[in-house]
Amino acid sequence: MSNGISQPSVRQAPARRADGPPAQRQPRGAAGRSRRTRAGSRGERLAPYVLVAPAILIIVLLRLWPLSLGVNFSFTGDGARDGTSVGLDNYADLFHDPLFQTALRNVGLLVLLLPIAVAIPGLLATFIHLRVPGHRFFRSVYFFPAVLSPVIVGAIFNLLLAFDGPVNAVLGSVGLGPVDWLGDPDVAMFAVVGVHVWATFGMALVVFLAGFATLDGALLDAARVDGASLPQTIWHVIIPGLSRTIQFVFVTTMIGMLTSMFGLLYVMTSGGPEGSTYLPEYYIWIQQGQMNRPALASAASTVLFVIMLVVGLLQLSLLRRAVKES
Repeated sequence: MSNGISQPSVRQAPARRADGPPAQRQPRGAAGRSRRTRAGSRGERLAPYVLVAPAILIIVLLRLWPLSLGVNFSFTGDGARDGTSVGLDNYADLFHDPLFQTALRNVGLLVLLLPIAVAIPGLLATFIHLRVPGHRFFRSVYFFPAVLSPVIVGAIFNLLLAFDGPVNAVLGSVGLGPVDWLGDPDVAMFAVVGVHVWATFGMALVVFLAGFATLDGALLDAARVDGASLPQTIWHVIIPGLSRTIQFVFVTTMIGMLTSMFGLLYVMTSGGPEGSTYLPEYYIWIQQGQMNRPALASAASTVLFVIMLVVGLLQLSLLRRAVKES
């Protein structure tokens, strides 16, 4: 019953959970920070993909897409059958072509010579890093051939390796007979490969020197204190320490030998003598530019890509096994 006196309002107690303390609201600032933290972590996860997306897009548009078009084009015909599907006819023609068989044999020769092409810049980089006598001279001149055009290099060595050129003159002065460096089918390929190695080893040497910058100097000091010889130091310290660098140089050198010798071949031998210096890239140019058989050239390009892929993977596998054993 009301007696005219207002009763004090009774404040209700905060709602309690059945099994815990009163429910509490999270402060607005803490909620905002939590949302920003989640957004930041999501951005950190997406950042690597955003950064590599342009490179992946360029590779897909300028490498993988043209490669897929070339592979598809290799199954079409040339001449009267232009644009029609011919299945594996182009590949059958390739492997029955004596010139392409010679090109494949030369690829095998390049693979056998590849360790030498990698060992030369590797040893020079080792000598420079260990500061052997003359290392300043090599450090100052080793990259000079790499800046020359293959056409210029080929023209220079055409003069040096001519039958009546300076090299044969030096051989004659020491009692050795002249060698037909570019006219003998058994010698010409070795001469061209030697010129290519001379012209390109500077880039591999730069990569090796960069690898030496990451090599732990304490390991070399320990080997020197223990009395290890230079071959022992190279085999047990340098090769395991530079395994990743060696793998990279092997793959890039192989790709260069299979895809970057066209200029030398064109200037020095034009594929001769008797087709002995044909390589797949020169064969591809002949079929595309002179024989007007682009579909056959596409098939040869596909075969070259498969060869590089298989040989590269095989080399990496063998190198990993050799490093583990050393």
